[in-house]
Amino acid sequence: MTGETAIEGTGSMQAAVLLAASSVRKVVLASADAGLRGRLRSSLKEMRWEVYEAAGGAEAMARLEDAQPEALLMDGWLPDLEVGEFAAQIRALYPAVELMGMDGAADGRSRSPRRNELLHALREAQGARMTDTAAWNAAPVSVPDVPRVVENDARRVAAEPVALLPEMIGESAAMRELAHLIRLVAPRSTTVLIEGETGSGKEVVAKAVHQLSDRSAKPFVVLNCAAIPEALLEAELFGHTRGAFTGAVQSRTGRIEAAHGGTLFLDEIGEMPLALQAKMLRFLECGELQRVGDNEMTRVDVRIVAATHQPLEKRSEEGTFRLDLYHRLAVFPVEVPPLRERMEDVGILSEHILAKLGQRMPRKRLSESAKERLEEYAWPGNVRELMHVLERATILAGERMEIGAEEIRYRRATR
Repeated sequence: MTGETAIEGTGSMQAAVLLAASSVRKVVLASADAGLRGRLRSSLKEMRWEVYEAAGGAEAMARLEDAQPEALLMDGWLPDLEVGEFAAQIRALYPAVELMGMDGAADGRSRSPRRNELLHALREAQGARMTDTAAWNAAPVSVPDVPRVVENDARRVAAEPVALLPEMIGESAAMRELAHLIRLVAPRSTTVLIEGETGSGKEVVAKAVHQLSDRSAKPFVVLNCAAIPEALLEAELFGHTRGAFTGAVQSRTGRIEAAHGGTLFLDEIGEMPLALQAKMLRFLECGELQRVGDNEMTRVDVRIVAATHQPLEKRSEEGTFRLDLYHRLAVFPVEVPPLRERMEDVGILSEHILAKLGQRMPRKRLSESAKERLEEYAWPGNVRELMHVLERATILAGERMEIGAEEIRYRRATR
């Protein structure tokens, strides 16, 4: 081989290496939904993409710096950063990276040469929930730029209620503090006790704790301790073997085992009988349970989130709730504020509720007099009562698209 031939061969090899390096597909997935990230990861890896996952905006920034990807798939909300601000930062720092929402629409400033593959993965991951946008109608053929998703999302976030956490709507200081506490505790396996009045949204808080944890792809199991007869509650929680009691014709897995790897939400924990509280305490301490009628112990990995509208500490002093169980549950207590203490959120909560109602009936809007009427009420039933009042008002408004003050009707204590 001559020197000239050797140089040519070396140049060809370097070109091949550079071509191979440039063909590496890299994408960052920014979403607090671990299940969604997992589905996207599986689909994209089949198409030979290198996938970098981030549960929030700060983590996504680090992934972008490390990976230098060609695209960023970003969820509609992030637990630690405002979407609009985050998108603006990305555009300024990484102008060559395509920003794409989880609905498949892009900001149009940069375009991945393999956008169709990203759209295909999003469609597989989101399934029927995908929005019928121009991007989705065009896939998998060439997709035109859709310069609306991130910029419009930023304007929408500024104009509409901010989802501090999944389904947690509000801009009051009390709700922002609650969201801050949830973000702190969610990534851990710490037991959480949610305290608050009936209808204030304790289950929404429990779901947020689960969805922001690394258990989010695993089951979220709910058990209302007040809704199950005392005689059946133990078997419902811990499971039972065949013949353990009259009517137990087959073995059954309890709610604790059903939540293995995920989160068990025990609503109205204050209604749990004293005899069962001792067994629950043992499980919390050792992570093992014994099915009713069984001699074997079973180890279960589950996070416990409990909720109550009762003053458990006071009840423990009265002897109606075990003090040791209270302390074991209240490792990290959070309180959901009643609606009357965050009246500045009534307006944005109302818009959010009307938007959800508008998914199954014509979307209605509130007149100024209706808004005033909503803000004058003390809301003893909290957010749940607000939902019922607005659904009733939507029906009473009939064919009219605007809800008047006369349609805002509250429950009556007397007939």
